[in-house]
Amino acid sequence: MFNKEDSKNVNGSSSQSPALNMISEGTKLKGTINSQNDIRIAGKAEGEVISKGKLIVTSSGVIEGNVKAADADVAGKVEGELHVTNKLILRQSAIIDGDIFTKTLIIEEGAQMNGSCKMGADSKNLAQSSDSDYAKATKLKSDKK
Repeated sequence: MFNKEDSKNVNGSSSQSPALNMISEGTKLKGTINSQNDIRIAGKAEGEVISKGKLIVTSSGVIEGNVKAADADVAGKVEGELHVTNKLILRQSAIIDGDIFTKTLIIEEGAQMNGSCKMGADSKNLAQSSDSDYAKATKLKSDKK
């Protein structure tokens, strides 16, 4: 009924859905998670979480460790630093116990954030600069006169 020809796009490439790594509710994982694709965490992860794609932490999800991701959508709990290259969304049920480094931040009413937050286009440099260096670099031009 179906053959390989049916799964090809107009340009001849095969159509594949994007890969998604899932840690289901009730699952506990210890160690480093490092993925080139998206990660969805509904269980508990103890250790560093690295995603070149989008990280989704559901309301039942818990991460005890540092996070590095291209994008992140957090509704659960993160205990550690969050380094997000592009956009970080904190849903109303999110609890963050750690510093945040991101380019763009969206926070829903009710989300809890316990730590400092540094925002800007170059999040790698933000993580390495001290608070006083960051404050000097982000002063308004009118303040410098």
